[in-house]
Amino acid sequence: MYWYLPWAWTSTFLEALIRTGPVVCTPLTDDDLDAAAELHSEAFDHSWSGDELASLLSQDGSFGFVARRVGHSGEPPLGFVLARNTKGEAEILTIAVAPRARRHGVGRLLMDHVLQHLHAERADSLFLEVDEENTAARRLYERLRFVEAGRRPAYYRQPDGRRTSALTLKRSLR
Repeated sequence: MYWYLPWAWTSTFLEALIRTGPVVCTPLTDDDLDAAAELHSEAFDHSWSGDELASLLSQDGSFGFVARRVGHSGEPPLGFVLARNTKGEAEILTIAVAPRARRHGVGRLLMDHVLQHLHAERADSLFLEVDEENTAARRLYERLRFVEAGRRPAYYRQPDGRRTSALTLKRSLR
């Protein structure tokens, strides 16, 4: 890696750029919701429909971003994030990355856009929940300076019937 590349440009990001072409985030709109719902169903056992996503997106303070390869608007998105900011306290409602795009910087790109948006809105903090067994996501959130703020025991039901805890993570934005 060249010495002048920004620290955020990790080898995974560069690999994604080389293998799939540049990725861009744009605001999540109603036109994206069916594709986002399909992506959500690939990422979660209990997925949300396009109508459920539309309902969340229409709420005051809600916003989102969708990630796509540049010049491939007809392809399904690589990922999306839906968040809400209420009086300076924000939360990630959901974030999903397509299996084919995982570990290639798409989640980081989406989170960076959320953080930039919240910075512009002068939000104080950002919360999210993550399955304690989702080590890839936990590593990403750790790199983004999230800290554990709470735990919901036996919150998620795994496909094999086991229950795992949800970790509530917080990042101070001030």
